[in-house]
Amino acid sequence: MRITVTGRKVTLRPSFVERAEQKLNKLDKYFGDEASCTVTVSQIQHLQRVEATVRSKGMLYRAEVTEQDAIDALDKIDDVLIRQIRKHKTKLEKRLQKDAFSKEAVLAEEEPVFEVVRAKSFIVKPMEPEEAILQMNMIGHQFFMFRNMETNEINVVYHRNGGGYGLLEPKEEVD
Repeated sequence: MRITVTGRKVTLRPSFVERAEQKLNKLDKYFGDEASCTVTVSQIQHLQRVEATVRSKGMLYRAEVTEQDAIDALDKIDDVLIRQIRKHKTKLEKRLQKDAFSKEAVLAEEEPVFEVVRAKSFIVKPMEPEEAILQMNMIGHQFFMFRNMETNEINVVYHRNGGGYGLLEPKEEVD
């Protein structure tokens, strides 16, 4: 797995980069050589935020941990990613490396049942993202789906945890 470690407004020590590569190389048993992992460290007030994103065969795993120390956050990132992979192991076995879930690697876990409890359909009107944000705020939702006037694609605007808004746009998969 290719691992890239970057700092956003933070200077990273070589020892931190080495430790990140060592911790995340544990994920090699799940992914092949084509997988890539991006680790970003940023400072938020007096806390350190470590974000890790693993991309492999069109799948995406993301974990974000905020702690006083970046090393502590890095230690938790590994656990969060492994927990995500194990949680969805039956669906992922087809795409992951062969024998990634051997008996020694994973303890028997019950798989959660995902049930759609409500389906809703509505007319998707063409509009600009700014108008979609206004609509979302007027109805009091956390997200809003609309057809982008410029691209004619279905997009979603949403409230971000740190404040502000996000825009989700479809993108063709590139491997």
